[in-house]
Amino acid sequence: MNQNQLEQCALQYAQNLAFSIQAQPFGPDFEVFKVFDKMFMYIGFNAGKLIVTVKCKPEKSLEYQELYSSISAGYHMNKKHWISIASSPEITPDLVQDLIQDSYDLIIKKLPVKTRKLIGEA
Repeated sequence: MNQNQLEQCALQYAQNLAFSIQAQPFGPDFEVFKVFDKMFMYIGFNAGKLIVTVKCKPEKSLEYQELYSSISAGYHMNKKHWISIASSPEITPDLVQDLIQDSYDLIIKKLPVKTRKLIGEA
């Protein structure tokens, strides 16, 4: 995927998740996605390259970084719990969608039961 494809794939997928809110709290160069005020993804630039940053289980984070040269520890985030995805031929739409869904699910699992019931996840 090139940068434009990566951005469009991430935007479209995240916008369609239940209760997902898109905002720009860090300025117009960063698209931030939250569910119930908890961030699960942002899209921005690092050294002129577009990156998509998502939450990830620590053990999976290391695995993804070993498998994909274009996945690195989360830029400007906790390096243990976040990963950044850069565009490259090895990154597929299915992989991007899976990583976004995993990030979203990690956030949902930490929400109070009352809130999860609203989503149907309790």
